[in-house]
Amino acid sequence: MNAETTPGRIRNFILNHFPLARQRAVGDEDPLLRTGIIDSLGILEVVVFIESEFGITIADEELVPESFESIATMSRFVDEKLGRGAGA
Repeated sequence: MNAETTPGRIRNFILNHFPLARQRAVGDEDPLLRTGIIDSLGILEVVVFIESEFGITIADEELVPESFESIATMSRFVDEKLGRGAGA
């Protein structure tokens, strides 16, 4: 998948910042929270990345585990915030 797509940009960040993601060669649908690849502090890092990378603001009430469970769910969340279809 192209690194310039939403999932590609998120995947690159995850792989570069979370060693377990590289070790387990996570795919876009693999659970990141349940498997311990990303913990609660890691989610904060992901949120800061997403806000700066995509120029969006994530409200406290949007910080629900379902939106950050996998690269795919994060990508859909970002694309919805940007008002475009998933994977754009």
